[in-house]
Amino acid sequence: MTERLGRDGRVSVGDAARDLGVSGETIRRDLDALERHGLVRRVHGGAVARSAVQATELGLSDREERSGREKLRIAAAAAEHLPADGGTVLVDAGTSTAALVEQLPVGSSLTVVTHGTVVAAMLSRREDVDLVVVGGRVRGRTAAAVGSDVVSTYARLRADVAFLGANGVSAERGLTTPDFDEAAVKRSVVAAARRSIVLADSSKLDTEYLVTFAALDAIDLLITDDGADPDHVARLRDAGLEVQLA
Repeated sequence: MTERLGRDGRVSVGDAARDLGVSGETIRRDLDALERHGLVRRVHGGAVARSAVQATELGLSDREERSGREKLRIAAAAAEHLPADGGTVLVDAGTSTAALVEQLPVGSSLTVVTHGTVVAAMLSRREDVDLVVVGGRVRGRTAAAVGSDVVSTYARLRADVAFLGANGVSAERGLTTPDFDEAAVKRSVVAAARRSIVLADSSKLDTEYLVTFAALDAIDLLITDDGADPDHVARLRDAGLEVQLA
């Protein structure tokens, strides 16, 4: 089991029980013990390998494969927070925000501003959406435009609501990401919106990456899935962040 965690970064209770020929309860006890020793972080259905600060950033295709059903539920919940027709929305790059874009109602007459090339491509043929693409150097790993031009463009905007993703969410460090350039862009998106909503599946909770782009008090709402560890959710709420489970 530890070999699989080292290789894949995560393990599911069902797969481990089947491969080792033991009960799921035995696997859960073993994972609980590993968590107590700080070697893993328990998530819904299994565990992920844990380090004090995460350094590895998943590519876009890898992130699309993870927590797909959870992201769809989060996106559906996030769609309930869209502004009224004629409103302005800032959409971060990422798989969770791309799932939200798929939920945009037809005929909503929204203005959507994004630096995410995947999000832009998804909306490029929507005649009911006034699409504004903020351009810069595109990071291949995330398909996000970054750089000073992106940051300065957002600094001139004021939108109704921003929807953002995050690599890590913790009560101690707030919202984090591995890349300095992406952190600068995310920071500018938060500053440009009257209301900021973060979409992050439960695997992102209690996880920290290198760069903080927002403190918890800069975010109005976190939407995560109902598989989130209750202790992690409680700590975020105790720190003053509103958390919605989808």
